[in-house]
Amino acid sequence: MSDVLELVDVSVVREGRALVDQVSWSVKEGERWVILGPNGAGKTTLLNVASSYLFPSKGEVTVLGDTLGKVDVFELRPRIGIAGIAVADKLPKRQTVLQTVLTAAYGMTATWNEDYDEVDEQRARAFLDRLGMTDYLDRRFGTLSEGERKRTMIARALMTDPELLLLDEPAAGLDLGGREDLVRRLGRLAQDPIAPSMLMVTHHVEEIAPGFTHVLMIRQGQVLAAGPIELELTSRNLSRCFGLPLVVEQTVGRWTAHGLPLA
Repeated sequence: MSDVLELVDVSVVREGRALVDQVSWSVKEGERWVILGPNGAGKTTLLNVASSYLFPSKGEVTVLGDTLGKVDVFELRPRIGIAGIAVADKLPKRQTVLQTVLTAAYGMTATWNEDYDEVDEQRARAFLDRLGMTDYLDRRFGTLSEGERKRTMIARALMTDPELLLLDEPAAGLDLGGREDLVRRLGRLAQDPIAPSMLMVTHHVEEIAPGFTHVLMIRQGQVLAAGPIELELTSRNLSRCFGLPLVVEQTVGRWTAHGLPLA
């Protein structure tokens, strides 16, 4: 099984502060990783490095077999699907849901004068159907609820048939129903053997869908634990990661965590 992502002694330093500090980590083909940590831990920084939109200050990063600094990133980036608020903010609110997903086929954020093949439209419709968005094809992106917007973004990220899928807090801002609907759909995607390798950033173990295979925990820019989720997602590791006593439990493929009562 080949590596789709490899970081060797990677640091990202901004204004004298290390956002990530000497991180070594590898993701193999077919693995689904969740990245856990408190605010400011460096989770999104790692995702930005993996996307090739952020280069390390030190160390070496290899994405899909190509080393950053030695590859044309404009050839690499179409092989990576990204869903997150940073991408959503760049998309025109007036476009329909179908147009929002279709534009990804050309690596664009807005429609211009391009002609889409019938196969492109069929793929866009299929991904939107998979994410439960068939009834919203003609709705304007700017009128969607937070959950509808998140599902549209994931469909868009899949449009280029990526080899690596990056999800930045896909359940953030959702109510309980919206979160559970998204987790179910992510679980179906994560358990699909032909789906791309996946990295998902979150703060909450409750957002980890069945099918995610590995976990990386990071605090203050440093990796505290990394490996198979069944081995590494423990009460001890989670407590170290978030800096207070926590108990983590697994029931029917889902994870929960809660703090201990104050003495």
